[in-house]
Amino acid sequence: MHFFIRLSTKLMHLRKTTIGLIILIFVLLSATIAYLIEPSTFENWFNAFYWVLTTMATVGYGDYFAISPGGKIFTIFLYIFGIGLLSLVIGKVIDSIAEVQRKRGAGALAFEGEDHVVIVNWGQKARTAIEEILEYAPKTAIVLIDEINRHPLEHLVQVHFVSGDPAADSILKKASISTCRAAIIFADERIQESALVDGKSLLVVSSIERLAPQVHTTVEITLENHVQNFRHAQVNEFILSHDAISRLAVRAALHEGSSDVISQLLNRTNGSDVYEVAVDRSWKTYGEAFQALLAQGATLIADREDLGINRKLDTPIPAEARLYVVADAETQRKIAANKVSR
Repeated sequence: MHFFIRLSTKLMHLRKTTIGLIILIFVLLSATIAYLIEPSTFENWFNAFYWVLTTMATVGYGDYFAISPGGKIFTIFLYIFGIGLLSLVIGKVIDSIAEVQRKRGAGALAFEGEDHVVIVNWGQKARTAIEEILEYAPKTAIVLIDEINRHPLEHLVQVHFVSGDPAADSILKKASISTCRAAIIFADERIQESALVDGKSLLVVSSIERLAPQVHTTVEITLENHVQNFRHAQVNEFILSHDAISRLAVRAALHEGSSDVISQLLNRTNGSDVYEVAVDRSWKTYGEAFQALLAQGATLIADREDLGINRKLDTPIPAEARLYVVADAETQRKIAANKVSR
């Protein structure tokens, strides 16, 4: 008994590749021995190989079985050692799966993929952003980076978590920052001082721009006087969170109902939303685009950040134009389908 305990203990501490090699050699050798003991029973080596596997797996179909005393003794040997080795492999596989899940929950696994969205700093805004992404594009992979030590959304298979300092090169590389579609950096809600919040965000985005300058970056900024610093860091988009909330509150107080318009555009349950539409090259001016889109049920509101195109409808549409409309999801899909069919 002591021998078996020592043997099993040593086997449990072997590497997976070593155990796999031992199992392979054991199965091949057992099949050869079985065929040599009873060649008339198994007829060929492959049948003996098949019998060894079914015996070790405790399936026992009964289509092949040992007849001679030597064959039966060898069968007993397979029961004792073969099934034990197979159980060891199954245990190792289960342990490996559990270890992967543990590392996933702890944020220790590197993300392997591309065209994903990286979100930095966990909080309510990050949760809402993830819900919004999965609502519009359910198959989009998301990588969340934060310094917490546990995956906050472990039940969502589309969300991969990386634990660590988001400004560190090693952490950004674990998130495959160089192959992602976009990165969104939210203000760290755990820091009380606004200047320090923006300082951390600036450090993160600077690291991203250095490692992957082609990635589209969006940053939440808490103080308006820090905007120039973020422009210098080549940030593509920035959002003034506190400033936007304050301005919306003032408009709601001075112009009753004005905040409802913005709230409806921000809330996907109200039907209409802001969408980008592809430019139809048959449209020569903003006016032609406006009328064509209006006929399909959408309202043209902007070219990139320019919200004043309704005052220059006779202006030719530039080659680099990016047009945005207000429409519902069904209208947006019809516009996209019409563009593809042409």
